[in-house]
Amino acid sequence: MKFPLSWLREHLETDASLDAIATTLSAIGIEVEGIEDKAASLASFRIARVIEAVQHPNADRLRQLRVDAGDGRELSVVCGAPNARTGMKGVLALPGDFIPGTGITLKLGEIRGVKSEAMMLSSREMGLGDDHSGIVDLPEDAPVGASYVTWAGLDDPVIEIKVTPNRGDALSVRGIARDLAAAGLGRVMPWEVAPVAASYPAPLHWRIADPRACTWVLGRAVRGVRNGPSPQWLQDRLVAIGLRPISALVDITNYFTFAFGRPLHVFDVAKVAGTDLTMRMARAGEELLALNGKTYVLTEEDGIIADANGPEALGGVVGGEHSGCDAATTECFIECALFDPVRIALTGRRHDVRTDARSRFERGIDPALLPKALEAATRMILDLCGGEASEISEAGAAPAWQREATLRFVRIRDLGGLDLPAEEAVGRLERLGFEVTRRDAASVTVAVPSWRNDIAAFGALAQDPSLPADRARIAAEGCAAIEPECDLVEEVLRLGGLDAVPAVSLPVASPVPRPALAPKQVRAALARRVLAARGMQDCVTYGFLDRATAGLFGPAAEQPGQWSPPDGLHLENPIASDLDQMRPTPVASLAMAAARNAARGFADVALAEIGGAYRDPAAGPSQLALAAGLRAGQTPANWAAPARPVDALDAKGDALAVLSALGVPMAAVMLTTDAPGFYHPGRSGVLRQGPKTVLAHFGELHPQVVRSLGLAGPVVAFEVFLDAIAEPKRRKKGLPDLPAFQPLKRDFAFVVDATVPADQLLRAARNAEKTLVADVTLFDRYAGDKLPEGKISLALQVTLQPRERTLTDAEIEAAAAKVVAAVAKATGAVLRG
Repeated sequence: MKFPLSWLREHLETDASLDAIATTLSAIGIEVEGIEDKAASLASFRIARVIEAVQHPNADRLRQLRVDAGDGRELSVVCGAPNARTGMKGVLALPGDFIPGTGITLKLGEIRGVKSEAMMLSSREMGLGDDHSGIVDLPEDAPVGASYVTWAGLDDPVIEIKVTPNRGDALSVRGIARDLAAAGLGRVMPWEVAPVAASYPAPLHWRIADPRACTWVLGRAVRGVRNGPSPQWLQDRLVAIGLRPISALVDITNYFTFAFGRPLHVFDVAKVAGTDLTMRMARAGEELLALNGKTYVLTEEDGIIADANGPEALGGVVGGEHSGCDAATTECFIECALFDPVRIALTGRRHDVRTDARSRFERGIDPALLPKALEAATRMILDLCGGEASEISEAGAAPAWQREATLRFVRIRDLGGLDLPAEEAVGRLERLGFEVTRRDAASVTVAVPSWRNDIAAFGALAQDPSLPADRARIAAEGCAAIEPECDLVEEVLRLGGLDAVPAVSLPVASPVPRPALAPKQVRAALARRVLAARGMQDCVTYGFLDRATAGLFGPAAEQPGQWSPPDGLHLENPIASDLDQMRPTPVASLAMAAARNAARGFADVALAEIGGAYRDPAAGPSQLALAAGLRAGQTPANWAAPARPVDALDAKGDALAVLSALGVPMAAVMLTTDAPGFYHPGRSGVLRQGPKTVLAHFGELHPQVVRSLGLAGPVVAFEVFLDAIAEPKRRKKGLPDLPAFQPLKRDFAFVVDATVPADQLLRAARNAEKTLVADVTLFDRYAGDKLPEGKISLALQVTLQPRERTLTDAEIEAAAAKVVAAVAKATGAVLRG
């Protein structure tokens, strides 16, 4: 909200400076967002008179002026303005002055052989508008030599504040004045309004058909009005705060909105059908052409003001264009109503209407102000537009806003950390408008003023209807006792300045800080870092996609496209028609992202995501946490090795890297080939820990999936199921295992059927002599014409680590024999000769 300093001084009697007012506002919780002070940049400009204006001797489009600066000097000025003439008065800038419209500092100069000692200014050069067709032409009575800023009334800074949602009273100049006076910066000016005598019966009558639409409304007509432009002082007020003056009647309603926080509306009586204005709920399908030029289709939850023909205003939000006042209006009807704040907020959000009236009604306005505001608005209309007033029409009744709140003085110290004398606490509340009803040594009870509807408010939050009755009663009683007192503590503290409230640290729960992240969050963050270190770009994608694409990524071993997503994963209200299905795996989202990249010329991608996969809720847990990744195209170019197409082993390496980082013992991981159907049936696998626990899927995507998504291939992917990884056991750290004896390595080459997985050989060799075998790795695979058809050669390197003494040759040979025997028994392999 904006307001000029002069407007504030109409409500606040104070000699405080602008800086003091701005500092105090921020200190008492009303944040000052900015101050626009045009006088600061225009202070040096003065009013001057052109003594003589003649044609420049050396330029057709320039004129040579002799200018009276008002200080006894006669200056030579070269000017290109077409309206420069002898005898006119304008605004003069002297050398050294900064010109805000051009961003330059004026210097002495010479233009085409004629000295230019100053500058006559246009509106744009002063930053006061876009007009640069000529220099400013001032009236004849403008005093030569006087400050232009002072004479033009521009020495009125505009303050812009930010108001919290609970402070509807602060959305008015008078409300700001109240707070500043309570903080010790002056006295609130009295505001008395004499009742306006009625001259004729009201031509329109209020009727409340539904109390949800309105609870209390007043109105009166004024006939014989002349709705021309509003006076200059009122236009200046509105322009200063960013509003456009429209007409006297409309400008008066805007004036009351900002001056007193009391939105009003005026109807043209001649345009209203019938003699009744009805407060009711809209009927489905009704429409309103609003004053902003937009047409709104109303709902049954919208409160409206209607005449005999239908809606004329969206109550408390925006008026209708049909019954609005214009230059032809001769009789207006003033509406002054009280609306439900929650309904106003919901209506405004539903139709995306943002008005000054809505911002005040949804925060809550002063319910006791209606009669006084109606009288004051009537008086202003009579003063500015003439005419005579009718009787007041009324419907509904004033709400019972009166309430009390009790403050125990010790709570100021307990809750705010400030040891404040009781007299000072009571004095601050009284200066805010609270009236003391009871007081003793320990506490004070005050009556809350009508304009502070945020204090001791009725039913701020609705209770959970599922609460047991006894518990709900206790909770309601506790809120009724605690919340009003907390409100009073806040008021007492802020009026002394929030910067005066001592900073107190929160109590320390334990000497050692508790973990900030849960184990599941730690695993997700670690997996993300591992994949980023492996060159994969972290992605954040939607958790839903279209049904056809979801059908390609079924969790079972069905062919792509044959899986039908269950109804439990269908979205009833999707954000788009092609995003109506929860995804079965993040690989689907990554594959779609890879396809979009490929379509834009980036076919080689490495994408990863830590996200959710969704399963049928009827079959168990519906959301799984996954670390998924996808590689497409070629591996990155490298000096040590040529680029090559990505393959299933790249995806396997990514999955194993994540599992290893998360503490999964690699010796316990086994490989099977039953990956879901969206993977290539011969180039994919499943990593398990035991026969039942599935840790990860990996492999090439099925050719049909690749074609369906428009990818050129090859495309490989993996999924690591984070929820399936058990928490690593926390063992007490001991000394590192550093054997005193040197390890030794032995190589074995086995001839085995080509269908036997290498993993079986590795596991068999590892378990052959557990006390000696420290590691087993596969370092070669050979298939060729030197081997029988259907056979391959797999070479293993076995590391033997003695711990008690150095092994003898016989012991080494015995261990090697055990390895050969174990591999032969498990896989049927024979040692290659």
